[in-house]
Amino acid sequence: MLAAERKRKIIEYVRLHRSASVAALAGEFGVHEVTIRRDLAEIEQEGLLKRTHGGVIVEQLTRQEASFRERSHVELDQKRRIGQAAAELVEDGDHILIDSGTTTLHLAEQLVNRTHLTVVTNDIQIAAELRDAPGVKVLVTGGELYPSSNILNGMFTDAVLRSVHVSKAFLGIPALHPKRGLMHPDAQLVPAKQGMIAAAQEVIVLADDTKIGKLSLHQVAPMSAVHTLITGSGASGYDLQTIQEAGVHVLTV
Repeated sequence: MLAAERKRKIIEYVRLHRSASVAALAGEFGVHEVTIRRDLAEIEQEGLLKRTHGGVIVEQLTRQEASFRERSHVELDQKRRIGQAAAELVEDGDHILIDSGTTTLHLAEQLVNRTHLTVVTNDIQIAAELRDAPGVKVLVTGGELYPSSNILNGMFTDAVLRSVHVSKAFLGIPALHPKRGLMHPDAQLVPAKQGMIAAAQEVIVLADDTKIGKLSLHQVAPMSAVHTLITGSGASGYDLQTIQEAGVHVLTV
């Protein structure tokens, strides 16, 4: 069997079974495991399947983001731990950006007793969380309100983000792929996230481990734009290793 035909059949086999080990594929196609590993590396480069330690799975695509209410109860304990870890990276006196999101909200909750802190945010719930914090100045970007997610977005938001410069931006993201970078299903929300990245000296992504390894329609930024990723311990070791190899500091909680 020619290599091209074998790779096509490997893709069909994995899509049918959703996942497969290298040993199973070697047995199925009657070739050495080293041959299968080479095939899988080439297939992954084409973005058709995703390698794991010892095997391969079908890429998972994030087609839309659930509402804030729906997302707020998912991986709640993990999101709290991520928020706590992120807060340890914030120093009194910092000027920071906090992106809208259920995980970034837990970061805001950890900052209410900080001093001489300036927070720029596009999330009305994050702003409300910090409104009574005496040592925190809150700047809200303005923009069109998306009621289902508490996010402010649009041309006013983008204009404000172009006018600020911060030491750190804390971003949420619905899909993070080790090769394709930060991804999002909604094109209208991409420019604001890109604006936050451009405004910051350091970009810190907060993403629970269910987001790692996911693809979506639009690329927000490559992994090279990210300095630190904070995620859960359930993320694929292969994905985290690939992300680290891209120069990203990875913290798991």
